Amino acid sequence: MPTKTPAVLSCALVAVCTGYFMVILDSTIVNVALPALRTDLRAGVNGLQWVVDGYLLVLAAGLLSGGALADRFGARRVFQAGLGVFVAASLGCGLAPDVTVLVLARVAQGAGAALSVPASLALLRAAYTDRTARARAVGVWGGIAGVAAAGGPLLGGVLVAATGWRWVFFVNVPIGLAAMALTARYVPAPRARPGHGLDPAGQLTGVVALTALALTMIEGGRSGVNALVALSALVFVLAGAAFVAVERAVRAPMLPLGLFRTPTFAGGTAVGLLINLGFYGELFVVNLSFQQTLHYSALLAGLALLPQMGVVAAGSWLSGRFTARVGSPRPTLLIGLITGGVGLLGMAASASQAPYALLVLPLMATGFGMSFSMPAVTTAVTDGVPGERAGLASGVINAARQTGGVVGVALLGALAGGGAVAGLRTALAVAGLAFLAGALITLRTVDRAMP
Repeated sequence: MPTKTPAVLSCALVAVCTGYFMVILDSTIVNVALPALRTDLRAGVNGLQWVVDGYLLVLAAGLLSGGALADRFGARRVFQAGLGVFVAASLGCGLAPDVTVLVLARVAQGAGAALSVPASLALLRAAYTDRTARARAVGVWGGIAGVAAAGGPLLGGVLVAATGWRWVFFVNVPIGLAAMALTARYVPAPRARPGHGLDPAGQLTGVVALTALALTMIEGGRSGVNALVALSALVFVLAGAAFVAVERAVRAPMLPLGLFRTPTFAGGTAVGLLINLGFYGELFVVNLSFQQTLHYSALLAGLALLPQMGVVAAGSWLSGRFTARVGSPRPTLLIGLITGGVGLLGMAASASQAPYALLVLPLMATGFGMSFSMPAVTTAVTDGVPGERAGLASGVINAARQTGGVVGVALLGALAGGGAVAGLRTALAVAGLAFLAGALITLRTVDRAMP
Protein backbone atom coordinates (compact mmCIF):
# COMPACT_ATOMS: atom_id res chain seq x y z
CA MET A 1 0.00 0.00 0.00
CA PRO A 2 1.47 3.42 -0.93
CA THR A 3 2.45 5.70 1.95
CA LYS A 4 -0.18 8.41 2.42
CA THR A 5 2.02 11.40 1.64
CA PRO A 6 0.33 14.53 0.23
CA ALA A 7 1.67 13.71 -3.24
CA VAL A 8 0.35 10.15 -3.14
CA LEU A 9 -3.01 11.34 -1.83
CA SER A 10 -3.22 13.83 -4.69
CA CYS A 11 -2.43 11.13 -7.23
CA ALA A 12 -5.01 8.83 -5.60
CA LEU A 13 -7.60 11.61 -5.85
CA VAL A 14 -6.75 12.12 -9.53
CA ALA A 15 -7.05 8.38 -10.21
CA VAL A 16 -10.43 8.01 -8.52
CA CYS A 17 -11.80 11.21 -10.06
CA THR A 18 -10.65 10.20 -13.56
CA GLY A 19 -12.70 7.01 -13.41
CA TYR A 20 -15.66 8.82 -11.87
CA PHE A 21 -15.43 11.56 -14.52
CA MET A 22 -15.80 8.98 -17.27
CA VAL A 23 -18.84 7.35 -15.65
CA ILE A 24 -20.72 10.62 -15.09
CA LEU A 25 -19.68 11.99 -18.49
CA ASP A 26 -21.60 9.18 -20.14
CA SER A 27 -24.75 10.25 -18.35
CA THR A 28 -24.94 13.42 -20.46
CA ILE A 29 -22.46 13.29 -23.35
CA VAL A 30 -24.94 11.22 -25.34
CA ASN A 31 -27.65 13.91 -25.18
CA VAL A 32 -26.36 16.11 -28.00
CA ALA A 33 -25.72 13.02 -30.13
CA LEU A 34 -29.37 11.94 -29.96
CA PRO A 35 -30.53 13.64 -33.20
CA ALA A 36 -27.57 12.12 -35.08
CA LEU A 37 -28.38 8.73 -33.54
CA ARG A 38 -32.01 9.13 -34.50
CA THR A 39 -31.09 9.73 -38.13
CA ASP A 40 -28.33 7.13 -38.44
CA LEU A 41 -30.04 4.31 -36.54
CA ARG A 42 -33.63 5.30 -37.41
CA ALA A 43 -34.69 5.44 -33.77
CA GLY A 44 -37.86 6.99 -32.34
CA VAL A 45 -38.03 9.33 -29.34
CA ASN A 46 -38.80 6.41 -27.00
CA GLY A 47 -35.75 4.59 -28.37
CA LEU A 48 -33.63 7.66 -27.61
CA GLN A 49 -35.02 7.77 -24.08
CA TRP A 50 -33.95 4.15 -23.60
CA VAL A 51 -30.44 4.97 -24.87
CA VAL A 52 -30.19 7.46 -22.01
CA ASP A 53 -32.31 5.65 -19.41
CA GLY A 54 -30.97 2.14 -20.12
CA TYR A 55 -27.63 3.33 -18.79
CA LEU A 56 -29.05 5.30 -15.86
CA LEU A 57 -31.46 2.50 -14.96
CA VAL A 58 -28.85 -0.25 -14.58
CA LEU A 59 -26.50 2.18 -12.85
CA ALA A 60 -29.20 3.10 -10.33
CA ALA A 61 -30.34 -0.49 -9.78
CA GLY A 62 -26.83 -1.89 -9.40
CA LEU A 63 -25.25 0.71 -7.12
CA LEU A 64 -26.35 -0.87 -3.86
CA SER A 65 -24.90 -4.21 -4.88
CA GLY A 66 -21.81 -2.39 -6.11
CA GLY A 67 -21.41 -0.87 -2.66
CA ALA A 68 -21.86 -4.25 -0.98
CA LEU A 69 -19.30 -5.83 -3.33
CA ALA A 70 -16.83 -3.03 -2.60
CA ASP A 71 -17.18 -3.63 1.14
CA ARG A 72 -16.92 -7.42 0.75
CA PHE A 73 -14.17 -7.89 -1.85
CA GLY A 74 -12.26 -4.62 -1.54
CA ALA A 75 -13.05 -1.22 -3.02
CA ARG A 76 -9.96 -1.02 -5.23
CA ARG A 77 -10.52 -4.44 -6.79
CA VAL A 78 -14.18 -3.70 -7.52
CA PHE A 79 -13.34 -0.21 -8.84
CA GLN A 80 -10.85 -1.68 -11.31
CA ALA A 81 -13.29 -4.39 -12.42
CA GLY A 82 -16.00 -1.80 -13.01
CA LEU A 83 -13.71 0.36 -15.11
CA GLY A 84 -12.72 -2.65 -17.22
CA VAL A 85 -16.35 -3.56 -17.92
CA PHE A 86 -17.12 0.06 -18.75
CA VAL A 87 -14.28 0.36 -21.27
CA ALA A 88 -15.30 -2.87 -23.04
CA ALA A 89 -18.96 -1.80 -23.15
CA SER A 90 -17.98 1.60 -24.57
CA LEU A 91 -16.35 -0.15 -27.50
CA GLY A 92 -19.60 -2.07 -28.00
CA CYS A 93 -21.60 1.17 -28.00
CA GLY A 94 -19.34 2.76 -30.60
CA LEU A 95 -19.63 -0.27 -32.89
CA ALA A 96 -23.41 -0.76 -32.46
CA PRO A 97 -25.19 -1.38 -35.81
CA ASP A 98 -28.68 -0.52 -34.54
CA VAL A 99 -30.47 1.02 -31.58
CA THR A 100 -31.22 -2.36 -29.94
CA VAL A 101 -27.54 -3.29 -29.75
CA LEU A 102 -26.73 0.23 -28.58
CA VAL A 103 -29.22 0.01 -25.70
CA LEU A 104 -27.82 -3.39 -24.67
CA ALA A 105 -24.27 -2.01 -24.71
CA ARG A 106 -25.45 0.97 -22.67
CA VAL A 107 -26.89 -1.49 -20.14
CA ALA A 108 -23.45 -3.12 -19.89
CA GLN A 109 -21.91 0.33 -19.38
CA GLY A 110 -24.35 0.89 -16.54
CA ALA A 111 -23.27 -2.38 -14.91
CA GLY A 112 -19.62 -1.33 -15.04
CA ALA A 113 -20.48 2.08 -13.64
CA ALA A 114 -22.51 0.49 -10.82
CA LEU A 115 -19.38 -1.37 -9.70
CA SER A 116 -17.01 1.58 -9.87
CA VAL A 117 -19.03 4.52 -8.47
CA PRO A 118 -19.61 3.38 -4.86
CA ALA A 119 -16.09 1.95 -4.74
CA SER A 120 -14.69 5.35 -5.75
CA LEU A 121 -16.16 7.10 -2.72
CA ALA A 122 -15.16 4.25 -0.41
CA LEU A 123 -11.58 4.65 -1.68
CA LEU A 124 -11.65 8.37 -0.90
CA ARG A 125 -12.97 7.77 2.60
CA ALA A 126 -10.20 5.26 3.26
CA ALA A 127 -7.51 7.55 1.86
CA TYR A 128 -8.60 10.72 3.68
CA THR A 129 -9.04 9.92 7.36
CA ASP A 130 -9.18 13.58 8.48
CA ARG A 131 -12.77 14.88 8.25
CA THR A 132 -11.86 18.35 7.00
CA ALA A 133 -9.52 16.97 4.33
CA ARG A 134 -12.15 14.41 3.40
CA ALA A 135 -14.81 17.12 2.96
CA ARG A 136 -12.49 18.95 0.58
CA ALA A 137 -11.69 15.74 -1.32
CA VAL A 138 -15.38 14.94 -1.63
CA GLY A 139 -15.85 18.49 -2.91
CA VAL A 140 -13.33 17.76 -5.66
CA TRP A 141 -15.01 14.40 -6.35
CA GLY A 142 -18.40 16.05 -6.57
CA GLY A 143 -16.94 18.84 -8.68
CA ILE A 144 -15.64 16.30 -11.17
CA ALA A 145 -19.16 14.87 -11.37
CA GLY A 146 -20.58 18.31 -12.02
CA VAL A 147 -17.98 19.16 -14.65
CA ALA A 148 -18.58 15.82 -16.36
CA ALA A 149 -22.38 16.14 -16.29
CA ALA A 150 -22.46 19.73 -17.47
CA GLY A 151 -19.49 19.40 -19.84
CA GLY A 152 -20.82 16.26 -21.51
CA PRO A 153 -23.04 18.18 -23.97
CA LEU A 154 -20.16 20.45 -25.06
CA LEU A 155 -17.67 17.60 -25.52
CA GLY A 156 -20.36 15.54 -27.22
CA GLY A 157 -21.13 18.40 -29.58
CA VAL A 158 -17.47 18.76 -30.53
CA LEU A 159 -17.09 15.02 -31.12
CA VAL A 160 -20.31 14.70 -33.14
CA ALA A 161 -19.38 17.67 -35.31
CA ALA A 162 -15.78 16.57 -35.83
CA THR A 163 -15.89 12.76 -35.98
CA GLY A 164 -19.49 11.50 -35.66
CA TRP A 165 -21.60 10.16 -32.81
CA ARG A 166 -19.64 6.92 -32.36
CA TRP A 167 -16.68 8.80 -30.87
CA VAL A 168 -18.95 9.90 -28.03
CA PHE A 169 -18.36 6.33 -26.79
CA PHE A 170 -14.87 5.62 -28.12
CA VAL A 171 -13.49 8.56 -26.09
CA ASN A 172 -14.05 6.50 -22.92
CA VAL A 173 -11.37 3.97 -23.85
CA PRO A 174 -8.26 6.13 -23.20
CA ILE A 175 -9.87 7.77 -20.17
CA GLY A 176 -10.75 4.42 -18.61
CA LEU A 177 -7.36 2.87 -19.27
CA ALA A 178 -5.63 5.90 -17.72
CA ALA A 179 -7.81 5.65 -14.61
CA MET A 180 -7.02 1.94 -14.24
CA ALA A 181 -3.28 2.54 -14.53
CA LEU A 182 -3.32 5.39 -12.00
CA THR A 183 -5.43 3.38 -9.57
CA ALA A 184 -3.07 0.39 -9.69
CA ARG A 185 -0.11 2.65 -8.95
CA TYR A 186 -1.37 5.13 -6.37
CA VAL A 187 -4.66 4.18 -4.72
CA PRO A 188 -4.46 2.34 -1.35
CA ALA A 189 -6.78 -0.62 -0.89
CA PRO A 190 -9.16 -0.52 2.12
CA ARG A 191 -9.70 -3.72 4.07
CA ALA A 192 -12.42 -5.98 2.67
CA ARG A 193 -15.22 -7.42 4.84
CA PRO A 194 -15.81 -10.96 3.49
CA GLY A 195 -18.59 -11.80 5.94
CA HIS A 196 -21.29 -9.65 4.36
CA GLY A 197 -23.86 -11.10 1.95
CA LEU A 198 -25.02 -9.76 -1.41
CA ASP A 199 -28.82 -10.11 -1.05
CA PRO A 200 -29.76 -11.38 -4.55
CA ALA A 201 -33.50 -11.21 -3.79
CA GLY A 202 -33.24 -7.55 -2.89
CA GLN A 203 -31.20 -6.83 -6.00
CA LEU A 204 -33.70 -8.61 -8.25
CA THR A 205 -36.78 -6.88 -6.83
CA GLY A 206 -35.02 -3.51 -6.96
CA VAL A 207 -34.08 -3.95 -10.63
CA VAL A 208 -37.61 -5.04 -11.53
CA ALA A 209 -39.16 -2.06 -9.69
CA LEU A 210 -36.89 0.51 -11.35
CA THR A 211 -37.30 -1.03 -14.80
CA ALA A 212 -41.08 -1.02 -14.45
CA LEU A 213 -41.03 2.61 -13.28
CA ALA A 214 -38.94 3.74 -16.27
CA LEU A 215 -41.12 1.75 -18.68
CA THR A 216 -44.28 3.29 -17.22
CA MET A 217 -42.99 6.84 -17.64
CA ILE A 218 -41.36 6.46 -21.05
CA GLU A 219 -44.13 4.48 -22.71
CA GLY A 220 -46.85 6.44 -20.91
CA GLY A 221 -45.40 9.71 -22.14
CA ARG A 222 -45.24 8.38 -25.70
CA SER A 223 -48.64 6.70 -26.05
CA GLY A 224 -50.69 7.56 -22.97
CA VAL A 225 -52.30 5.02 -20.66
CA ASN A 226 -52.66 1.60 -22.28
CA ALA A 227 -52.42 -2.03 -21.21
CA LEU A 228 -48.60 -2.06 -21.23
CA VAL A 229 -48.35 1.13 -19.18
CA ALA A 230 -50.95 -0.07 -16.66
CA LEU A 231 -49.22 -3.43 -16.32
CA SER A 232 -45.79 -1.90 -15.83
CA ALA A 233 -47.20 0.49 -13.19
CA LEU A 234 -48.68 -2.49 -11.33
CA VAL A 235 -45.37 -4.36 -11.54
CA PHE A 236 -43.59 -1.30 -10.11
CA VAL A 237 -45.91 -1.18 -7.10
CA LEU A 238 -45.67 -4.92 -6.44
CA ALA A 239 -41.90 -5.10 -6.95
CA GLY A 240 -41.36 -2.05 -4.75
CA ALA A 241 -43.41 -3.62 -1.96
CA ALA A 242 -41.52 -6.88 -2.41
CA PHE A 243 -38.20 -5.05 -2.16
CA VAL A 244 -39.18 -3.50 1.16
CA ALA A 245 -40.43 -6.85 2.46
CA VAL A 246 -37.23 -8.63 1.41
CA GLU A 247 -34.98 -6.01 3.00
CA ARG A 248 -36.88 -6.34 6.27
CA ALA A 249 -36.72 -10.13 6.25
CA VAL A 250 -33.19 -11.11 5.16
CA ARG A 251 -30.33 -11.40 7.63
CA ALA A 252 -27.86 -9.30 5.58
CA PRO A 253 -29.97 -6.83 3.56
CA MET A 254 -28.51 -4.96 0.62
CA LEU A 255 -30.14 -1.81 2.02
CA PRO A 256 -30.57 -1.91 5.82
CA LEU A 257 -33.82 0.02 6.25
CA GLY A 258 -32.81 0.97 9.77
CA LEU A 259 -30.38 3.51 8.31
CA PHE A 260 -33.35 5.60 7.25
CA ARG A 261 -34.30 6.18 10.87
CA THR A 262 -31.49 8.74 10.88
CA PRO A 263 -33.08 11.96 9.55
CA THR A 264 -29.90 13.24 7.92
CA PHE A 265 -29.32 9.99 6.06
CA ALA A 266 -32.94 9.69 4.92
CA GLY A 267 -33.31 13.37 4.03
CA GLY A 268 -29.97 13.53 2.23
CA THR A 269 -30.88 10.49 0.15
CA ALA A 270 -34.18 12.11 -0.91
CA VAL A 271 -32.41 15.37 -1.74
CA GLY A 272 -29.87 13.55 -3.90
CA LEU A 273 -32.71 12.00 -5.89
CA LEU A 274 -34.43 15.36 -6.40
CA ILE A 275 -31.24 17.12 -7.53
CA ASN A 276 -30.63 14.61 -10.29
CA LEU A 277 -34.30 14.49 -11.26
CA GLY A 278 -34.20 18.21 -11.95
CA PHE A 279 -30.71 18.46 -13.45
CA TYR A 280 -30.61 15.39 -15.71
CA GLY A 281 -34.19 15.96 -16.81
CA GLU A 282 -33.35 19.56 -17.67
CA LEU A 283 -30.31 18.55 -19.70
CA PHE A 284 -32.35 16.03 -21.70
CA VAL A 285 -35.23 18.33 -22.62
CA VAL A 286 -33.14 21.46 -23.19
CA ASN A 287 -30.76 19.63 -25.54
CA LEU A 288 -33.65 18.29 -27.60
CA SER A 289 -35.27 21.73 -27.63
CA PHE A 290 -32.10 23.45 -28.83
CA GLN A 291 -31.65 21.01 -31.70
CA GLN A 292 -35.20 20.10 -32.71
CA THR A 293 -37.07 23.36 -31.99
CA LEU A 294 -34.35 25.99 -32.45
CA HIS A 295 -32.49 23.88 -35.06
CA TYR A 296 -29.07 24.25 -33.44
CA SER A 297 -26.31 21.93 -34.58
CA ALA A 298 -24.91 19.44 -32.03
CA LEU A 299 -21.88 21.68 -31.52
CA LEU A 300 -23.95 24.85 -31.14
CA ALA A 301 -26.26 23.09 -28.65
CA GLY A 302 -23.23 22.12 -26.59
CA LEU A 303 -21.90 25.67 -26.71
CA ALA A 304 -25.31 27.01 -25.70
CA LEU A 305 -24.97 25.09 -22.43
CA LEU A 306 -21.50 26.51 -21.76
CA PRO A 307 -22.76 29.06 -19.16
CA GLN A 308 -24.08 26.15 -17.11
CA MET A 309 -20.85 24.18 -17.41
CA GLY A 310 -18.63 27.17 -16.72
CA VAL A 311 -19.81 27.63 -13.12
CA VAL A 312 -19.85 23.96 -12.15
CA ALA A 313 -16.17 23.64 -11.27
CA ALA A 314 -16.25 26.79 -9.16
CA GLY A 315 -19.45 25.73 -7.41
CA SER A 316 -18.10 22.31 -6.46
CA TRP A 317 -14.74 23.70 -5.33
CA LEU A 318 -16.47 26.27 -3.15
CA SER A 319 -18.91 23.68 -1.81
CA GLY A 320 -16.30 21.46 -0.16
CA ARG A 321 -14.50 24.41 1.40
CA PHE A 322 -17.67 26.09 2.58
CA THR A 323 -18.93 22.87 4.19
CA ALA A 324 -15.56 22.30 5.89
CA ARG A 325 -15.55 25.90 7.18
CA VAL A 326 -19.09 25.95 8.62
CA GLY A 327 -18.89 22.34 9.87
CA SER A 328 -22.21 21.30 8.35
CA PRO A 329 -23.60 20.48 4.91
CA ARG A 330 -26.94 22.08 5.80
CA PRO A 331 -26.21 25.73 4.85
CA THR A 332 -24.40 24.61 1.69
CA LEU A 333 -27.40 22.55 0.61
CA LEU A 334 -29.88 25.35 1.24
CA ILE A 335 -27.89 27.89 -0.76
CA GLY A 336 -27.35 25.51 -3.67
CA LEU A 337 -30.88 24.11 -3.85
CA ILE A 338 -32.59 27.50 -3.71
CA THR A 339 -30.22 28.97 -6.30
CA GLY A 340 -30.72 26.00 -8.64
CA GLY A 341 -34.48 26.04 -8.18
CA VAL A 342 -34.70 29.73 -9.02
CA GLY A 343 -32.51 29.15 -12.09
CA LEU A 344 -34.72 26.34 -13.39
CA LEU A 345 -37.89 28.36 -12.85
CA GLY A 346 -36.21 31.24 -14.69
CA MET A 347 -35.49 28.91 -17.59
CA ALA A 348 -39.14 27.83 -17.58
CA ALA A 349 -40.24 31.45 -17.81
CA SER A 350 -37.81 32.11 -20.69
CA ALA A 351 -38.59 28.92 -22.66
CA SER A 352 -40.00 30.63 -25.75
CA GLN A 353 -38.78 32.29 -28.89
CA ALA A 354 -37.18 35.00 -26.74
CA PRO A 355 -33.45 35.74 -27.28
CA TYR A 356 -30.98 33.16 -26.01
CA ALA A 357 -29.42 35.87 -23.83
CA LEU A 358 -32.38 35.54 -21.45
CA LEU A 359 -31.33 31.96 -20.70
CA VAL A 360 -27.73 32.73 -19.72
CA LEU A 361 -28.31 33.75 -16.09
CA PRO A 362 -30.81 30.94 -15.39
CA LEU A 363 -28.38 28.43 -16.90
CA MET A 364 -25.59 29.73 -14.67
CA ALA A 365 -27.81 29.60 -11.57
CA THR A 366 -28.86 26.03 -12.36
CA GLY A 367 -25.28 24.85 -12.86
CA PHE A 368 -24.04 26.57 -9.72
CA GLY A 369 -26.94 25.32 -7.62
CA MET A 370 -26.43 21.71 -8.68
CA SER A 371 -22.65 21.78 -8.22
CA PHE A 372 -22.81 23.56 -4.85
CA SER A 373 -25.40 21.11 -3.51
CA MET A 374 -24.12 17.73 -4.67
CA PRO A 375 -20.86 17.45 -2.68
CA ALA A 376 -22.70 18.63 0.43
CA VAL A 377 -25.45 16.03 0.18
CA THR A 378 -22.82 13.34 -0.43
CA THR A 379 -20.96 14.44 2.70
CA ALA A 380 -24.18 14.43 4.73
CA VAL A 381 -25.04 10.86 3.77
CA THR A 382 -21.59 9.24 3.90
CA ASP A 383 -20.49 10.90 7.15
CA GLY A 384 -23.74 9.78 8.76
CA VAL A 385 -22.67 6.11 8.88
CA PRO A 386 -19.74 4.21 10.43
CA GLY A 387 -16.60 3.88 8.33
CA GLU A 388 -17.19 0.19 7.59
CA ARG A 389 -20.47 1.18 5.92
CA ALA A 390 -18.79 3.64 3.55
CA GLY A 391 -19.34 1.51 0.45
CA LEU A 392 -23.00 0.97 1.32
CA ALA A 393 -23.62 4.66 2.06
CA SER A 394 -21.97 5.61 -1.22
CA GLY A 395 -24.14 3.07 -2.99
CA VAL A 396 -27.29 4.50 -1.39
CA ILE A 397 -26.66 8.15 -2.25
CA ASN A 398 -25.52 7.33 -5.77
CA ALA A 399 -28.43 4.94 -6.31
CA ALA A 400 -30.80 7.70 -5.22
CA ARG A 401 -29.11 10.17 -7.55
CA GLN A 402 -29.20 7.88 -10.55
CA THR A 403 -32.79 6.89 -9.82
CA GLY A 404 -33.55 10.60 -9.89
CA GLY A 405 -31.83 10.80 -13.27
CA VAL A 406 -33.94 7.92 -14.62
CA VAL A 407 -37.15 9.52 -13.39
CA GLY A 408 -36.08 12.97 -14.58
CA VAL A 409 -35.36 11.89 -18.15
CA ALA A 410 -38.54 9.83 -18.35
CA LEU A 411 -40.86 12.31 -16.62
CA LEU A 412 -39.55 15.56 -18.06
CA GLY A 413 -39.15 13.97 -21.48
CA ALA A 414 -42.81 12.94 -21.36
CA LEU A 415 -43.91 16.40 -20.19
CA ALA A 416 -41.88 18.17 -22.87
CA GLY A 417 -43.37 15.90 -25.55
CA GLY A 418 -42.36 16.88 -29.06
CA GLY A 419 -40.65 20.09 -27.97
CA ALA A 420 -43.64 22.47 -27.86
CA VAL A 421 -43.03 25.58 -25.75
CA ALA A 422 -45.83 24.79 -23.27
CA GLY A 423 -44.50 21.29 -22.63
CA LEU A 424 -40.94 22.54 -22.22
CA ARG A 425 -42.04 25.17 -19.73
CA THR A 426 -43.94 22.57 -17.71
CA ALA A 427 -40.95 20.22 -17.67
CA LEU A 428 -38.55 22.93 -16.52
CA ALA A 429 -40.99 24.15 -13.87
CA VAL A 430 -41.20 20.62 -12.45
CA ALA A 431 -37.38 20.50 -12.36
CA GLY A 432 -37.28 23.79 -10.44
CA LEU A 433 -39.91 22.62 -7.96
CA ALA A 434 -37.84 19.45 -7.37
CA PHE A 435 -34.89 21.61 -6.25
CA LEU A 436 -37.08 23.71 -3.97
CA ALA A 437 -38.66 20.57 -2.49
CA GLY A 438 -35.11 19.44 -1.72
CA ALA A 439 -34.53 22.69 0.18
CA LEU A 440 -37.63 22.06 2.29
CA ILE A 441 -36.49 18.50 3.06
CA THR A 442 -33.08 19.84 4.05
CA LEU A 443 -34.68 22.27 6.50
CA ARG A 444 -36.61 19.44 8.14
CA THR A 445 -34.00 16.66 8.21
CA VAL A 446 -30.34 17.55 7.67
CA ASP A 447 -28.50 18.20 10.92
CA ARG A 448 -26.89 21.53 11.60
CA ALA A 449 -23.57 19.88 12.43
CA MET A 450 -21.92 16.84 10.89
CA PRO A 451 -21.84 13.78 13.17
